Amino acid sequence: MKKVFGLAMIAMSIIMVSCNNNDELSISGKVDNAGEIKKVLLYETDQLVDSAFLNESNEFKFRRNAQEPDFYTLVVGEKNFLIVGKNGDDVNFKTDYADSTNTYQIKGSEDSEKIREFNQIGYEFSKIYKRIQDEYSVMTEANPAAKDSIFNVLMPQFQANMDKYSETTFKFARENKNNLAGFFAASSLDQNKYEAELIEYAEEIRSVFPNNKAVQSFVIKMAGVKPVSVGQIAPEFELNDTEGKLVKLSDFKGKYVLLDFWASWCAPCREENPNIVKQFEAFKNKGFTVLGVSLDEDKSDWLKAIKDDRLNWSHVSELKRWDGKVTMQYKIEGIPASFLLDPKGKIIAKNLRGAELQNYLEKVLN
Repeated sequence: MKKVFGLAMIAMSIIMVSCNNNDELSISGKVDNAGEIKKVLLYETDQLVDSAFLNESNEFKFRRNAQEPDFYTLVVGEKNFLIVGKNGDDVNFKTDYADSTNTYQIKGSEDSEKIREFNQIGYEFSKIYKRIQDEYSVMTEANPAAKDSIFNVLMPQFQANMDKYSETTFKFARENKNNLAGFFAASSLDQNKYEAELIEYAEEIRSVFPNNKAVQSFVIKMAGVKPVSVGQIAPEFELNDTEGKLVKLSDFKGKYVLLDFWASWCAPCREENPNIVKQFEAFKNKGFTVLGVSLDEDKSDWLKAIKDDRLNWSHVSELKRWDGKVTMQYKIEGIPASFLLDPKGKIIAKNLRGAELQNYLEKVLN
């Protein structure tokens, strides 16, 4: 009798396994304390692909065809939850909408569980950020006149927290580079700070997810950035200056050059200009100069800004805003943007502003 019972249990296990459809992705979930929420939305990457009403038990279910692992976002009211799934996965999700920490449970997808783990890491660092922010608010409310000094005291704590978060994020990405959770973590890093690491990371995961659109888009982007990354020779170009004469980047070899992308209409650029003027005057006799590349369209606005801000160095422009060939060649997505070149034309630093620019120039020129 025991033998028959054992065989029956084995048969039931086989049937249960066979019920798991390897030709589709199943996402089921429950939302406790849903309140007025009636349905859940499902996004694939960034496109709305389905919606499901909550039943009387506040449960929902989605079925998708996902031949490769991909990102999906469950939108529950004002909250978003990122998961990863592929055909054959039976993902089970549960959350309490009344929980302000956005804690949730997920099973059936190892990548999704890893993303939940990474989100928890982010939440712990966000608590430190909120503590610093609350401390700043309390202190400035008690002593408004000391606002700047309080900021200067707390800013190092904020920056240390951000640096530690970035280090932890990159470590997580490296440890999980064979799953999409690692890619998700890597893509959240500051590209300016982790440019070299992200270029290498993109090359490593290129063949791991050959059919994932988000990954391949990232791979293509980082491959495009590589030629203008630190350590590379700055690509040659020639543009007209303010008098219509052609100026080549190679004309400046033999000097340290700050290749500065800016525009008259860019407020942060105009705010940074006095600092660049200061460094230009301090180091121009020590082998340093500036080449300004403007994203202006109106030549008169460009010339007026040069005069008003006393930018006494070489300037060139295509007068095409973001559509200039050099702007696209250097992958400029926001300004101000700058590249510091050594006398051989190699990029040795990017986007140095304020005291960072001064400190770097003092290090290489004094």
